[in-house]
Amino acid sequence: MALFHPPPKRTLSSGLCVVNFDGERYRLLAVRNFGVWDFPKALVPEGQDPLQVAADETRAATGLGDLELSWGDDAFRETIASGDGSVSRYYLAQSKTSDVALRIPPGDGGREDFEYRWVTFEEGEDILPPRLALILDWAVGQLASGAS
Repeated sequence: MALFHPPPKRTLSSGLCVVNFDGERYRLLAVRNFGVWDFPKALVPEGQDPLQVAADETRAATGLGDLELSWGDDAFRETIASGDGSVSRYYLAQSKTSDVALRIPPGDGGREDFEYRWVTFEEGEDILPPRLALILDWAVGQLASGAS
């Protein structure tokens, strides 16, 4: 007799893949929390708008207030679900400034556990986890489409 295992409940996190044009090329904002590089994101509570959660978290975590969704607020890409059902959705946003004021959450370690970098796409491939390769490829395609 085969055992039935229901699929894991989908858990959605939402974030912004923030780009900044430095005069030469686009750079992505990568943030590190306890050794894991990612884009700013947060868990989406039931009934909340994923884009609003992503924008609010990015502003709070980075101090960037000039975020523009030049590619549209319905343009996003999701990661493939992990074994526990978690999925991360990312929207593409542009900031005209690269001045980040990184928030260190209270009680979550020290400054050495958190970091940010503006990286090229090539550098992003090196530091971001493989599950974000799909997001990087999508972001490159969005930038190449010319809507900015």
